[in-house]
Amino acid sequence: MPSSLSLATRRVFHFCATALVLATLAACSKKEAPQEPLRSVKLVTVSGSDLNVSGEYSGEVRARVESRLGFQVAGKLVQRPAEPGQRVAAGQLLALIDAKDYQLAAQAAAAQVVSAQSQRDLAAADFKRFEALKAQNFISGADLERRDATLKAADAQLKQAKAQAQAQNNQAGYARLTATQSGVITGVDAEVGQVVSAGQPVVRLAHDGPRDAVFAVSEAMAMALKVGQTLRATLVSTGQPLQGKVRELAASADPVTRTYTVKLALEASERLPLGSTVNVLATQLPGSQAGMIKLPTSALRQEGAGTVVWVFDPASMTVNTQPVQVGAVEGNEVVISSGLKPGQQVVSAGVHVLSPGQKVTVYNAPAPAAAPVATPALAGASAAQR
Repeated sequence: MPSSLSLATRRVFHFCATALVLATLAACSKKEAPQEPLRSVKLVTVSGSDLNVSGEYSGEVRARVESRLGFQVAGKLVQRPAEPGQRVAAGQLLALIDAKDYQLAAQAAAAQVVSAQSQRDLAAADFKRFEALKAQNFISGADLERRDATLKAADAQLKQAKAQAQAQNNQAGYARLTATQSGVITGVDAEVGQVVSAGQPVVRLAHDGPRDAVFAVSEAMAMALKVGQTLRATLVSTGQPLQGKVRELAASADPVTRTYTVKLALEASERLPLGSTVNVLATQLPGSQAGMIKLPTSALRQEGAGTVVWVFDPASMTVNTQPVQVGAVEGNEVVISSGLKPGQQVVSAGVHVLSPGQKVTVYNAPAPAAAPVATPALAGASAAQR
């Protein structure tokens, strides 16, 4: 019995020792690091392209010449046939003021002319009689000179009366406001019954003829545009393409919006409807360059104070960072001013999960699967089964 127990004890001790040795060996051995997953990346090939700095603005079609018409004399407005949107011809009546006082003044001036004419005729008859008496030496030369002076004074008074009568007739005629040119009434600033002063705007008239596209730009854009520069425009309602040249740039900014007004002289625009909306496109502005490198914004990664991209090495199938200098932004692309050369391949997506020297595979978008087409034999078999 003791020998049997001793043998069992020895076996237990042997088993424990073996387990202890195995545990010690397992603790001393190093665990293998898990392999990094092989990631698939999208690539873009660096190439030079043109950078076109442009701007698009919404404008309004206006007449190149728009007049604010008013009376040359003051008075009470009694008629105003013109209405906004109405087309008028040259010489057509637009408004009328009460001209009674001016007509009375014209009649008084006409009476003055008759009176002056009578005085002049009398002085002329006296001078003729005294001239005959002087020829017979019945009067002296001084008497004849006095008659001559009287005739000249009467003649001057007649001319003055005629001039005053003409001025009064003009004043009476100024009571009618007529269209100076054919065009469209764009607005009215006075109503019937209102007393208007001389020169006060009553009707706004847009003359027929060339049209302008008027739009507002920022200060930077105003400095980039030049008078005579060619711009393209599109009529929003019909999509009609238009072209024109910058005719006028505002010298100062609008006090409210702080923008500058630009007038674009449109070519062949006589029939464009006033007030139509146009989109003006300004291209090739300062900053446009040829052969610039552009990348999608998804290819950039911020690293410290700089910007880097992942450059793909096709020989080792790895990626590494490359510092770059970022320039202007154009839509969803950014201009790379330095750091890359044409022909290099850059990772365009998933840049935040990569590490330097990491092996990758190139992602190729799978082609869409073609729909299965039944062969004639299969089609016949199917028909037989049915």
